[in-house]
Amino acid sequence: MSQNPSRPGLARPSLAPPRERRRWRAEVAIVLGLSLGQSAVYAMLNLADRLTQAGPLDQQTAALNTSDSPKPWLDLLYQLAGIGFGLVPALLAVYLLAVGPGLKPDGGSRRGLGPRRIGLTLDRPWRDLAWGAGLAAGIGLPGIGLYLLGRALGITVHISTASLGAFWWTIPVLVAAALQNGLLEEVIAVGYLGDRLTRLGWRPWAWIAASALLRGSYHLYQGFGPFFGNVAMGLVFAWFYNRQRRVMPLVIAHTLIDVVAFIGPGLLHPSWLS
Repeated sequence: MSQNPSRPGLARPSLAPPRERRRWRAEVAIVLGLSLGQSAVYAMLNLADRLTQAGPLDQQTAALNTSDSPKPWLDLLYQLAGIGFGLVPALLAVYLLAVGPGLKPDGGSRRGLGPRRIGLTLDRPWRDLAWGAGLAAGIGLPGIGLYLLGRALGITVHISTASLGAFWWTIPVLVAAALQNGLLEEVIAVGYLGDRLTRLGWRPWAWIAASALLRGSYHLYQGFGPFFGNVAMGLVFAWFYNRQRRVMPLVIAHTLIDVVAFIGPGLLHPSWLS
């Protein structure tokens, strides 16, 4: 699909002056330290802990979307609070993109582009949905195969995605959690990081590789299989964004993948991916 530079979401960021580059290096470090970079460090520590345990990786379990209280109403509030606060780093990244210098369609400077800087808009719903569904199918199905292969090779833990009780709010909360993951990861790991690293002088292949490695690193708590699978996903997603300058299809794709992963085992059988 060809690019259209006249669309605000497709404008490529310009190289920042030296003073701005120093500030943005610190900004990137802080944003990552508050979000996915912090998750990557904890994931690596978690993997180190797993590797030093008596049992092999394929006999261990990583539980996602776990209950925080035996009281259903309180657990619901905990889940909603976790989802809401989990979005704050993505909102911070969008805010920083909005207050920084932007590009007019004609190449001039302008402030306040906000989500349009990374194509996080609803002005192309059907096209974004089509791209998102296609990316979800293209990444999600091979991802299941890689997970099963990793389990067979003993390098991937069993991932339990259905750890909440069966309440009226369980499925809506899981869908909201999937959307939160999609927004957080795609806004920061692709849109924000791509903008800032490009302005810092990184070539496309360099920031695409960095984004993919970051994505893989914060999944290391699941074992080596998901690391390589998410690196591959990161390469495809960042490459797509580098061409289209739209993060919305990636958010849709990521959300669809997580919705299937979170709800599928409960609708089919808890051990369908064991």
